[in-house]
Amino acid sequence: MTTTLEKTFSPPRKPRVAVTPALRKKGRQARALVLPALIFSIVITQIPFLVTIYFSLLNWNQLRPSEIKFAWFDNYKVVFTGPDFLPSLISTVIITGSSVVLSLLLGLFFAILLDRKFFGQGLARTLMITPFLVMPAAAALIWKWSLLDVNVGMINFALKLFGVPAVAWNTDFPVLTIIMMLTWQYTPFMMLILLAGLQSQSREVLEAASVDGAGPWRTFQFMTLPHLRQYIEIATLLGSIMLLQAFDPIAIMTKGTGGSKTLSYLLYERAFIGLDVGQAAAFGVVTVVVTIAVASIALRTLFKVFIDGGER
Repeated sequence: MTTTLEKTFSPPRKPRVAVTPALRKKGRQARALVLPALIFSIVITQIPFLVTIYFSLLNWNQLRPSEIKFAWFDNYKVVFTGPDFLPSLISTVIITGSSVVLSLLLGLFFAILLDRKFFGQGLARTLMITPFLVMPAAAALIWKWSLLDVNVGMINFALKLFGVPAVAWNTDFPVLTIIMMLTWQYTPFMMLILLAGLQSQSREVLEAASVDGAGPWRTFQFMTLPHLRQYIEIATLLGSIMLLQAFDPIAIMTKGTGGSKTLSYLLYERAFIGLDVGQAAAFGVVTVVVTIAVASIALRTLFKVFIDGGER
């Protein structure tokens, strides 16, 4: 009985395509076209990474350049048993996670606003995208001096109008300062992805829901949000990968003080302040492994999203 049911309900198998000489030639041509780009990518990414792994096995401090010798895994012991790695990892998670969540929520809010037709819609979209186009170093300088400075910052000037004393944001609230700046810069990125999702939603379905008596909130909750799920996943994963590499705001605004020292800034500190090439390389290898883990999860989820979308 079971065999009969399996034969009855088993999906039809796809017919096999015969491999002809023409198809083989086409495949060789495709691989030949991709090969230069693949070789170039390996040369500029994998060879430096292998050199970094080699450096991480050395006891190499630039203050003592004549005492270079193999330390094997001693640098990795310093990474995992020292007092800096775990706090930096926690700071990285807090800053990255908070910035992603806040920029995603604000991006969804602005995407909903910009999805409506109004006068000057194109200009408004251009102005909303501008923060993402500003160089990170320039954006950090603007936030540090023009917005958050104790004496001349515009935010403190606005607070004084309401009788609130000036706040030294960079020193009193360093983590909050970095999160505010990164949220401001990456909200347009989230907004663009979510806006594309909103514009891909069928207007006929929304109009039918409105005719059937569904209010704006119920339409958004039961129709728009499920439609945006895949776009939210893409925005979250890509934003997390980019924010893991944030360095300029921390180096310019807080210098890693007050719990704002992320893995990227810790690597810079060991290499260019401590001048310990071996330990810096070990921190770099561990940071790359963490980034690859996040990127692998992101890419796997992205491919699943695209495949599911293609099947529908």
